[in-house]
Amino acid sequence: MENQQEGVSIEELHKEIDLIQSCITRMAQNSFMVKGWGFTLVAAMAALMANKVSPGIICGAGIFILLFFWYLDAFFLMQEKLYRFKYEWVIEERPKGNRKFLYDLNPWNKEMWKASRKPLHVWQVMISKPCTLLLFYGIPIVIGAVIIILSYV
Repeated sequence: MENQQEGVSIEELHKEIDLIQSCITRMAQNSFMVKGWGFTLVAAMAALMANKVSPGIICGAGIFILLFFWYLDAFFLMQEKLYRFKYEWVIEERPKGNRKFLYDLNPWNKEMWKASRKPLHVWQVMISKPCTLLLFYGIPIVIGAVIIILSYV
């Protein structure tokens, strides 16, 4: 067996990578679920428009729901990205024998990021390129805003 003082064993490295990967997978699954729930609620609200409920009120509530779920989705994607920063650091540092922060799963531990990585904010992820979240949530929000404007004109 390897000398534990000198470096990280292969088993420890694999276990740590597995733990970080499970966090990444969980954040990606949460993001997927948020998208599904957000649009399910908006579709349910759209169904209410057939019951002579004011389209402006329904669209306003739908926009609020979409903004909330957009923020939540961006939060999970940001957390996923932070775990990816940690994953990169572990892959680079553990083979060098660095045992510091072994099994640390705090995504905000900036000492476990490469020097080139900078902290993220949820708002950056909401509007970041390639604009997938911006398009996914922005288009229905714009459509809802247009319906609100047209319903009161």
